[in-house]
Amino acid sequence: MTDSAVVAPLPAATALSSRPGGTRRVLPGFNLTLGYTVLYLSLIVLIPLSALLLKSFTLTWEQFVAAVSSPRVLAAYRLTFGASFVAAVVNVVFGLLVAWVLVRYTFPGKRIVDALVDLPFALPTAVAGIALTALLAGNGWIGQVLEPLGIQLAFNRNGVVIALIFIGLPFVVRTVQPVLEDTERELEEAAMSLGATRWQTFSRVILPAVLPALMTGFAMAFARAIGEYGSVIFIAGNMPMVSEIVPLIIIGKLEQYDVAGATAVAVVMLLASFAMLLVINSLQAWQRKRSGGG
Repeated sequence: MTDSAVVAPLPAATALSSRPGGTRRVLPGFNLTLGYTVLYLSLIVLIPLSALLLKSFTLTWEQFVAAVSSPRVLAAYRLTFGASFVAAVVNVVFGLLVAWVLVRYTFPGKRIVDALVDLPFALPTAVAGIALTALLAGNGWIGQVLEPLGIQLAFNRNGVVIALIFIGLPFVVRTVQPVLEDTERELEEAAMSLGATRWQTFSRVILPAVLPALMTGFAMAFARAIGEYGSVIFIAGNMPMVSEIVPLIIIGKLEQYDVAGATAVAVVMLLASFAMLLVINSLQAWQRKRSGGG
């Protein structure tokens, strides 16, 4: 075989970079892709939300304030935001524990446990509510044991918190888990070899590394719980001024054909959700900055 018969193919990157005009992008240029992005977001997100805002503008300011600040609505705000906060705090503690076990230990059935963490993602929320009600009601497996002791977990505020804990746990676990996987165990061993106690090693080595991820998971679980509906209505009891959440208030107004009042309450929830998204994005940017600086 002659030397002229042996022709080594150029790498793809070299072939692309050797073309006139420099490296060609796989996707179209910036202007075209940005146009598609803005169009898609407008159709899916911006236009529906704009319609929500415009509908609320049919109310006068006094009517808007009256719709969003009635005693029943304020009670629903307190329950929704309070229960969401409590559920997110519980998920931060136990989500970190679950993530730690999944990352640091090997045990039989680990894959099953890891898959169960994602179950609230895949399970319809109504199914979750029915399952929790069947478990915690007075005739359920757990409820029939606890209610004679004076502990009622279903059809009150306790049921709301439990349902929100159930749907929020995966957000914390899946946010913290990759950070723990990337954390170097040598740092913990070095701290313990220098005489640090377990609590000192956790508080000064492990916690600072996972704190941004924990805060992001908390914000995501909190934001998810604010808008939860399906899993709550079956176990909450839905008693006005006691166990009624804001999404149920909105549904009730729509059933009464008070569309403007429903949109007014929805605008308040929209603003709260938007604020939570800003917090989440800020925490994620902080986490990326810390990771890049480390």
